[in-house]
Amino acid sequence: KMFTDDDLFWPSLWRTFYFAGLGVPLGVLGSMALAILLNQKLKGISVYRTLFFMPSLVPLVASVVLWKWLLDTNFGIVNQTLIGFGITDPPGWFSDRRWAIPSLIIMRLWSSIGGTQMIIFLAGLQGIPEELYDACAIDGAGTWHRIRHVTIPLLTPTIFFNSVLGIIGALQTFAAAFVATEGGPGYATWFFSLHIWKQAFDYFNMGYGAALAWFFALIIVGLTIFQMRMSKRWVFYYGE
Repeated sequence: KMFTDDDLFWPSLWRTFYFAGLGVPLGVLGSMALAILLNQKLKGISVYRTLFFMPSLVPLVASVVLWKWLLDTNFGIVNQTLIGFGITDPPGWFSDRRWAIPSLIIMRLWSSIGGTQMIIFLAGLQGIPEELYDACAIDGAGTWHRIRHVTIPLLTPTIFFNSVLGIIGALQTFAAAFVATEGGPGYATWFFSLHIWKQAFDYFNMGYGAALAWFFALIIVGLTIFQMRMSKRWVFYYGE
């Protein structure tokens, strides 16, 4: 039934993977770049770390309401700013099928780039031996050379860890889409987790909803195992 008779099965699964495939890399790269910037030995750096971490402390529902207001098609600050720069036809954001998922990704990045992923990257950066950077400085290596040949290779375990957690979290996205659009407009944000909830608790197809949940759990477990196997090809553990 789920593969043939459910018209929303494949589209909702595709939207979920599209959301994760676009949002997770942006989140991981953004949080890593921010962590590198905030890993400098500067006076008052802890204040900046705290400021960037604060958006992740905002409750999800409150952040969704805030972003719905910011991205309002007619009165939102974002569109009013774009109009001020001469863009006469700004995006519809949550009310436009083409922009609904990008809007959710922007909202997710706002809280994730400076959140837990950034803290994990900071911990990984502070675990890199200082003598490696000293050796690069003696060889005359510049900042980009040190980041490319020392920082990023030694951060691959942290990148892998954040990627796994990010993909699992993105695939399970439910509350943001439910509060912001309830799956709309025109099913544009009807993610698989929302499809499971609708089947089980809105349409009262409990058995079918449970079957969808088990199927989705198997997908997530399978993807996690695949990531762990592939990590042997690119994750570098210092000292091993």
